[in-house]
Amino acid sequence: MRRSGFSGTAVTCEDPAEVANVWEVRKAGLGLLMSKRGDAKPLAFVDDAAVPVENLPDYAEQVVRICREAGTEAAFYAHASAGCLHINPLINLKTDLGMQQLQSISEAVIALAIEYGGTSTGEHGEGLARSLYNERVYGAELHRAFREVKGLFDPDNRFNPGKIVDAPLPWDPRFLRFQPGYQTPQNIGETRLDFSADGGFAGLVEMCNGQGICRKTAGGVMCPSFMATRDETHSTRGRANALRAAITGQLGTNGLDDPSLYEALDLCLGCKACKHECPSLVDMAKLKYEYLARYQDRNGVPLRSRLFGHIAAVNRLGSLFPGLVNRSFRSSAVRALLQRWFGIDRRRSLPPLASQTFQHWFQRHPKPSRTPNGPVILWDDTFLSHNEPEIGRAAVRVLEAAGFEVLLAHGRRCCGRPLISRGMLDAAREHAAHNVALLLPLVRRGIAVVGMEPSCISAFRDEYIDLLRSAEAREVAEACCFFDAFLTRQIREKGISLPWKADLLPQTILTHGHCHQKAGGGTGSLIEMLRLIPGAAVREIDSGCCGMAGAFGYETAHYDVSLKCGKTASSRQCAPRNLTPASPPPAPPAGIR
Repeated sequence: MRRSGFSGTAVTCEDPAEVANVWEVRKAGLGLLMSKRGDAKPLAFVDDAAVPVENLPDYAEQVVRICREAGTEAAFYAHASAGCLHINPLINLKTDLGMQQLQSISEAVIALAIEYGGTSTGEHGEGLARSLYNERVYGAELHRAFREVKGLFDPDNRFNPGKIVDAPLPWDPRFLRFQPGYQTPQNIGETRLDFSADGGFAGLVEMCNGQGICRKTAGGVMCPSFMATRDETHSTRGRANALRAAITGQLGTNGLDDPSLYEALDLCLGCKACKHECPSLVDMAKLKYEYLARYQDRNGVPLRSRLFGHIAAVNRLGSLFPGLVNRSFRSSAVRALLQRWFGIDRRRSLPPLASQTFQHWFQRHPKPSRTPNGPVILWDDTFLSHNEPEIGRAAVRVLEAAGFEVLLAHGRRCCGRPLISRGMLDAAREHAAHNVALLLPLVRRGIAVVGMEPSCISAFRDEYIDLLRSAEAREVAEACCFFDAFLTRQIREKGISLPWKADLLPQTILTHGHCHQKAGGGTGSLIEMLRLIPGAAVREIDSGCCGMAGAFGYETAHYDVSLKCGKTASSRQCAPRNLTPASPPPAPPAGIR
């Protein structure tokens, strides 16, 4: 490459993990290109033409010229193969200009490919995009033979009509998802969340290009409900298609209020995996939150959603009498009533309330005399406060051992994640505005906000920005981070050393990353933090969603799917890479979050 005059960066990948990474990007190439926001997309209609390899450089340069003369640019991806290099012109089919570009580029590129001794398709077949040119490519005699063979085996033209022979024009509007005059008569209108970066609610729906990565059944998290049911309706693509059908009027006058649409979105767990794993970044959780808010405007908020959405207030009241509440949770009669009134499945064990809240412990906790590394705010989320205060106590001990002064955000409200997941976005906005106003003065002093619960931190970093649409919300979001990310960064940058116990024994630690953490930057810092422990061999389990997803797994309507999601995740957990498989894993803990 150097001898040929290439002056850019050349990287040699020899490590198997690096090589696998390159191939992963190559496989996701089309989806990554299609993740470009806006109406103009890199379209695949001349991408499959193939020419003799020795002509490929000149051919590629001429295709770029053709696209520029038509007033657009071309995107390259995938491979050069045996003379087949995928080139996708950037076109907006919602405009007259885009339709003109589609026709002129299509006709010019096929003429160019034939001129260079090539063909219209070298890999994927003619389809509706290229069959029109078959007679020109193969000649009249062969094309007549194609038609005769088709007539013998398919006299009624039932099999793939319009392919290979008797093809329609590739720019016929009947075969295009978008064309001039396209509109969404069932547009959702003004939204609670900010969709401006996606060109509106409809713009984010239309980001799905049908590639179907969400239909995988192994590896990653997306899409847990599809992995459990194997039903296309429950994939991210299936939900996007249902939403597209609704906003374009294909579901009739009901549009977004069609009951079948509610059913399609109901099994979305809100894991946010699609935001991270979908090459086109189709954030189905965000679409569901907005859809639920609109749906509940017309149909009311279910009592169960009100209970789960305001779980912080429920836990706060319950913590006044934790012993009594915990005994009632174990009562079969109470659980039968909860199932009848709220749809909380009686087969689920409810998370017990702690006898002492984290805040009560923190007030009496002796503070260290020296904190050389300054203050940090520990976000004491609802479950840490009332259900699992031991996690908060451990976090305080670690932070103080690292030389930090731990502060709590006194007067804070729940982060709003339970409200957001139930579509109660107006109430969530009030919580967001309150918390941002409370934290902003502290953040401006350079104090970080550290959270133990990834769902809370993701609310600050994602939904607060969308709900408030303000510079202040962004300022606070930038100061919020996961506990492990904060600790490992501080150790790297400041050279902090933790006073480990001298009698620590070597141990193997298997970790199951939280879905929202995977979607919000990955679990690399979590693994890095655990590896700080002397003698620890840390491996991340190849796992998906546990199936609980906040309140999802507690609901009778979702109980079976929740178990299937957990079973799918645990079946991948029982044989981690480089470890000897253990005995079959137990059933997922009923109360796991």
